[in-house]
Amino acid sequence: MSSTEQERDTEALPCVLVTSCDPGFKEQELVKQILGAAAVPEPSRQEGAVCWYPWTINNKYYTAQVSLCVVPNTHLVTAEIADSVQAFVVWFDSTTEAGLDSVAPWLAVVEDVAPEVLTLVCERVCDSGFWVSRQQAQEWCLSHGFELVELNPEDLPDEDDDFPESTGVKRIVQALNANMWSNMEMKDERAQCFGLMSSLVASRHSSSCTSQDTQSLQQPGEDTHGSPGHSRTEATANSNTQIDALVDPMTDMDIQELASLTTRDSDVENFERLFTKLKEMKDKASSLPHEQRKLHAEKVAKAFWRAIGGDQDEIDGLSSEEDS
Repeated sequence: MSSTEQERDTEALPCVLVTSCDPGFKEQELVKQILGAAAVPEPSRQEGAVCWYPWTINNKYYTAQVSLCVVPNTHLVTAEIADSVQAFVVWFDSTTEAGLDSVAPWLAVVEDVAPEVLTLVCERVCDSGFWVSRQQAQEWCLSHGFELVELNPEDLPDEDDDFPESTGVKRIVQALNANMWSNMEMKDERAQCFGLMSSLVASRHSSSCTSQDTQSLQQPGEDTHGSPGHSRTEATANSNTQIDALVDPMTDMDIQELASLTTRDSDVENFERLFTKLKEMKDKASSLPHEQRKLHAEKVAKAFWRAIGGDQDEIDGLSSEEDS
């Protein structure tokens, strides 16, 4: 394949925008770790400081060809890059108190392109010295809709836990695998629900982190009534109540059609309609405010699970909110 053909293929791929706000840490280090490579591979395309690295996501549900697009600063984000971004991974220097301030210029870009996956990465957070503290990092992530990932956290998950939480680059890869990529190719006729159910998984992780973070941010001995933590919990509860109405009659019809398509005999026409319907539903969800999307996805995923005859026990307890 010629270099021109490779560039044309790269242009058509969805991408993970990878950047670093720390001059001492190069984006290619994250690329290497995400790819699981011993060394940084040659980019499939390069324009100045912007590099594209191909990545094949291959799991039991689907395959997808994506690009890890290294963009060192906001001024290098072209319209082409903005149109293809579906995930955003940013590194910051947690060893200085002002580390989070360096990410601020990217927030306007994130708001414009609205990636499904937002990951804030650092070596670790620390509550001593001049490092960014865990409380500071968690508050920042809660405010901007990111997930914090420490490559080498001080406190590792309990090995005796039946379901230990993933950390480090493993968690980054896990989050990217849970995304519904625009060019994903499902592996079997029963896997079409992956996009909706993966959104549910992402919502569970986000809800879990938010719940834990809110608890950890509450100061010892602080009265929960009228406290910042209480206000956030109350606001979340109010938001959940509002989201109950988001699975409207039109969406319910979409879910019923999706369920019908999923349970029919597989043929080309059926698959084409099914993926078209998934795309339509994703586009509808993308019109919602960022903080409402995952709650909406959870509602839709649960409704879809029931529509295809899934066991209610399988989804009971998947969220902290009560089903209406």
